[in-house]
Formats: sequence, C-alpha cells, structure tokens
Amino acid sequence: MKSPSPEASFAPATEVVRLGRDPFRFDGFVNPPVVRGSTVLSPTYEDLVGHTGRYSYGRRGNPTSEALEGALSALEGADGTVLTPSGLSAVSTALLSVLKAGDHLLMVDTAYRPTRRICDTVLSRLGIEVTYYDPLVGAQIAGLLKENTKAIFLESPGSQSFEMQDVPAIARVARERGITTLIDNTWATPIYFKPLDHGIDISIMAGTKYLSGHADLNIGTIAARGPAWKKVLETHGDLGLCVSPDDAALGARGLRTLVVRLERHWRSGLAVAQWLRNQPQVSRVLHPAMDGDPGYDIWRRDFSGACGLFGAILKPVPERAVAAFFDSLALFGMGYSWGGFESLIIPFDCTDYRTATTWNVEGPAIRLHVGLEEPEDLIADLARGFERMGAAA
Repeated sequence: MKSPSPEASFAPATEVVRLGRDPFRFDGFVNPPVVRGSTVLSPTYEDLVGHTGRYSYGRRGNPTSEALEGALSALEGADGTVLTPSGLSAVSTALLSVLKAGDHLLMVDTAYRPTRRICDTVLSRLGIEVTYYDPLVGAQIAGLLKENTKAIFLESPGSQSFEMQDVPAIARVARERGITTLIDNTWATPIYFKPLDHGIDISIMAGTKYLSGHADLNIGTIAARGPAWKKVLETHGDLGLCVSPDDAALGARGLRTLVVRLERHWRSGLAVAQWLRNQPQVSRVLHPAMDGDPGYDIWRRDFSGACGLFGAILKPVPERAVAAFFDSLALFGMGYSWGGFESLIIPFDCTDYRTATTWNVEGPAIRLHVGLEEPEDLIADLARGFERMGAAA
C-alpha cells in the first residue's frame, strides 16, 4: 500500500478508508494493533531525560489512539485531535481549556441538556459567568458580548428542537474580537459539516454516536486549530484523560464505514420524515434537511448531508394515547443516545430548561433516530403505532 502524496485530495468515502493507517509500520497488517500499556521504555538515559521517543507514557498516546486521532484531524482539517471517555467529557474538557474564573461564556440555548448542566454547576462553581442565547441570533450575537466574553458555544442543529445556527456569521463576529468558538458537531460529523473551515476554533463530537455506529462505545473527540489546539492539548493532558486502546480501536473501525452508514441514515431518515409530515396525527416535522423546514436554507448552504436524527410535534392527544403509541412500536427502541444501527424513539419537552427562548408547542414532541433498517418497515411500524394511539385517545 503506497502512500499518496501529501497534496492528494480524495472524497470522504476514500479518506475514511485510508486515513490513520500505516500497514507496513506493522508488518503489513491492515489495521493498527491494539496496544495496551502504560509504561514506555527508553533505550538510553539520553532518550529518557530528553523525551526523544515517539511515545512517553500510555496515557499520553500510543499507536492505537494515534491512528484514530490522526485520521480525525485530517477529516476535520485540524491541527490536532484528542480523544476523551465520552462526548460529554469532550464538551467539558474543551470548555475548561478556554475558560477561567471571571470569564464570560455565551452558550446556545438549544445545547445538549447535560452541556447546560456543566455550565450551571461546574462552570458556575469555578466563577465562570454563562449567558444563554437564542440560536437564531446570527451576527446579532455581537450585542450580547461583554468585555470578559472569552468563548461562544454553538450546536447546529440544536439538541431536540433542531434549530439551525448561522455558524459562519457567529464565527466572524467572534474572530474579529478574539473570542474562541466551540461547536458540538455530533449531528453532522466532519463528513457533512467541517466547522473549522467555517471559522470555528474547536470542533467537538460525541463519537459514541455515529463514529461508533454500533451502540457499544462511549468516546468523545475534540479537534482544534490554531492557538486553541495548544490549549486543548494541555488541558486534556493536565486532566489525565485518555481512552482505552480497545475503545480507540472500535472508534477507528467505525470510522471505516462512517460514510456509507451516514448516507443510509440520511436517506432513510428523510423518507420517514417526509411520510410523517403527511400523517394526520403529526402537526409538523423538525428536520433541517427537509424542504420547508425553517433551517433548510442554512443547512443547504453549509452542509453536504444530514443524518437519521430528527423530531416531530404531534397534534394534541392525551398522554395515555402517546404511551400507547410508544408501547406498540416493534422496530423503534425506547432508549437514549442515537447514532447506532438501530432505530430509537423518545418523547421530549424543552419547557423547563430553555431560558433564552420559549418552548411552546402545540402537542407532544418526539425525537426519532432512523437506523439502518428498511424505511418501509419503519414506516409500517409507526403507522401501527398511530392506529394504537388513535384507539387509546
């Protein structure tokens, strides 16, 4: 396997196959070995005290974690990437790398709820001020900045409610003022949206979702460019974070099929969403990649694809009818997380944790993750669920 020139550019489907692999470094084996170890020996005293070796200690990296980090850095267009034990730990590590006591953070109101908890507990205890902002603010975010604003956190589309943010506009405002920007890019992954190419400094992903793809791994990733990368790397090391080599290997394995899985999730999810839009039990569908969605124009401008995660607002029905709908489903599992091969569904309500915006919808809200099953089978499952819901209403 010859290495192409560094200047060579390939499509994402090719990149996820070739990146992070150096077979002839490991006697021709296609995948990097799973290296388990803490101690790394130095051949001489000079090497030991001079830290001249490629690796120094297991927690600081090994060939297994390095393979995944290198591949993700190339996909993200980053100066470097670190791995963390979960998506949430990636969020907290990234925030702690750019904030200190007395600083001010602008956090999007539609962020993943555990991200809000980090802000309201950990950051608050550390003396970091947090202001939540409307995801639709765009360049008008300039009016929310304070003298001590040091970071702006984005998530597009928003968790649960799927609002799209004007990422380039916010990034431009931040860059003009020397403010660091961070984004949770789990929904699109760097396959369908590259935050760093749109002016963001730090790109975060819960690899637990689509990077894994099999609902059997907890892992987070932080990719950064420029001065932010040095801060992330230092904080990650100082906090003693690392992932097991087995988890890193599972992440690398998932990466190889990421493009084909994402396209299937996208196409199947869109088919199910379009069917739902036409059902009498559904008031509206929340899917930014569907024509007519409020965020569709931004999605079409900035993104090259979507995934299988979206939401829907049902028309008003009693809770017993919603329960009957959920309990009748055979192919949609009721469980948190998403991004695996299986379809999932949960109810949600943002009312009690939105503060900069108001969640006021006309009926029960549901979030669906469309997996790799046949879309027609999933549609039939939902249709049976609606029949049960109608009977229980």
